[in-house]
Amino acid sequence: MVKNLTILLRPVSRLIHKTDITMKLNRNFIMAAMLLIATGFPLLSKAAEATASTLASGVVDDQQYNRAIHIMAMLLIGFGFLMVFVRKYGRSALTATFLLVSTSLPLYMLFNRVGIGENESEIRRLILAEFGAASLLIAAGAVLGRLKMQQYVLLGLLFVPFYAFNEWVVLNGGLGLIKAGSVVDTGGSIVIHAFGAIFGLGVALTMTTKQEFEKTIETDSTSDRYSMLGSMMLWIFWPSFCAALVPAAQMPHTVVNVILALCGSTLTTYLVSVSIRKKISIADIANAALAGGVAIGSTCADASHTMAVFIGIMAGGLSTFGFAVIQSKQQKLMKIIDTCGVTNLHGLPGLMGGLVALPIIKGLHMESQLYGILITIVVAFMTGMVTGKVLPMLGRKLEVYDDSDEFLDAEE
Repeated sequence: MVKNLTILLRPVSRLIHKTDITMKLNRNFIMAAMLLIATGFPLLSKAAEATASTLASGVVDDQQYNRAIHIMAMLLIGFGFLMVFVRKYGRSALTATFLLVSTSLPLYMLFNRVGIGENESEIRRLILAEFGAASLLIAAGAVLGRLKMQQYVLLGLLFVPFYAFNEWVVLNGGLGLIKAGSVVDTGGSIVIHAFGAIFGLGVALTMTTKQEFEKTIETDSTSDRYSMLGSMMLWIFWPSFCAALVPAAQMPHTVVNVILALCGSTLTTYLVSVSIRKKISIADIANAALAGGVAIGSTCADASHTMAVFIGIMAGGLSTFGFAVIQSKQQKLMKIIDTCGVTNLHGLPGLMGGLVALPIIKGLHMESQLYGILITIVVAFMTGMVTGKVLPMLGRKLEVYDDSDEFLDAEE
């Protein structure tokens, strides 16, 4: 009887044994899972954070790449066609633009890579190099038509180190003269536009000959139309220029500010041009209409929309007055030719933009802002004069403002 009962209970005993083993395994599994959660969750969290950070960085780089391409269009098409207003110098102006950009971009990135200036990520470094190229094109505009092609390349080689040095001192605290970040110049009114214009004046002051001074700069309806095309290209992409490196949260406000400033300067240019000249000057429209973009640069991320329009109006009026009145007096007084009028489009509005930051930016260190402007003026003018002494070592252009001495099949 007992034997039979033992046989009957044997399956039940096996089941209980298996159940006990299963419970122990489940208990061990639960303990292991709890231990994994306790120790591994921070690791998983950190991995998730790293992934999110990588994705965010990728999005920022992608957005900045898009703006970098916009700026490239400004450099090659915008600046290039803006400078073809000289009737017989169109091929040279476009080729010089190509050469200047192709010289400045890799050179600036090299200087930045080896530690002259801030060491930035690749796409930021490209945008900063494009800023330098824009400043170089501004400087070249002052002596446009009076350099040989190889002299444009030399101009780029000499300009970029001086530009990078000034940027390093003014914006990044180089030499300890100004505290890093204390100068507000988001869109480059000071270190890009004013520096390029004043550097170009320094070159022109030491290079302009009597023959060049007496030579008339000829334009025609075709060259003027192409120049307007370049101006409109710059107008379209200027918001990307100013917003290229601003934080994502400030980008929409910056873009709208730049557009409003450009609208203000365009309307004012027309009104002032007609008031002074009695008829519209296409040169005023092609150039001074852009002055709002120059002047809003320093405060593009911080000014109110109303103030942006006001800055554009002031810049347009100042620039148009410069082209209509100041330029001829400047030429007689300084005995120079500023071919593209960079003083009026980039120099005066750029300095104005830097000064306008004083009442607009709350908590701005006024002494640093003024000191940054002063350093930029001195460095740009002195290095421009030195460059103007070096460039003639490669000779003088035989036919100024003319393609024929350097291009095949050029119009005689």
